[in-house]
Amino acid sequence: MIIAIDGPSGAGKSTLGKMLARALGLLYIDTGAMYRAAALAVVEAGVDTNDAAAVAACAQAAQIELAGEPDRLRVLLDGHDVTEAIRTEQITRLSSVISTIPAVRRDLVRCQREMGARGGVVLDGRDIGTVVFPQADVKFFLTAVPEARAQRRYEEDKRKEPGLSFDETLADINTRDRRDSTRADSPLAIAADAVVIDTTELSVDEVFARMMEVIRERVDKSKVQSPMSNVPSQP
Repeated sequence: MIIAIDGPSGAGKSTLGKMLARALGLLYIDTGAMYRAAALAVVEAGVDTNDAAAVAACAQAAQIELAGEPDRLRVLLDGHDVTEAIRTEQITRLSSVISTIPAVRRDLVRCQREMGARGGVVLDGRDIGTVVFPQADVKFFLTAVPEARAQRRYEEDKRKEPGLSFDETLADINTRDRRDSTRADSPLAIAADAVVIDTTELSVDEVFARMMEVIRERVDKSKVQSPMSNVPSQP
């Protein structure tokens, strides 16, 4: 089974993706972390970020791996654990920039498809249901108003960067939204068969319950009977 979760920054994709993977016994793939790792590789190599060809070559040469259970997912770059290093504001912003480079996207999409081919997976990102796995069994598109998404991201990031302000976070969210939705290659879009969930006024548990309900309705019970046999109707 392949479950695709798309949506803009701060909509709750990673949190819900991990919860679903854990509940269903599936592999969790954080595609955003892969773009962050590629961005870190570019920074560490001292590559000019305005040189698209050089950025793409650097990203393609990087060995990016995801390892561990959903709640303890580790991101490896050339064999080194960079799980924490890729969560800085600098890397977050740069990952959004390099994700607009077609050659970078093609390479990482190939990697994501190879990972997904190994077995049942939950993937979250911007183009999972439209480009990476358009044949996914279940597709979700999570969204929320920019202010709510910015508040979530601000609460998460301010512990690591005390000088960060909410206004800066909101401005960055809006910039990323524009960049993601207008880029020429694989723009952020809602798949025609995706279930859209606005998380603005919902708790994580409420969103999770709705997603589990959809999965039960959409997927043949024989496919998921064993891993879901002990999963309650409500979290």
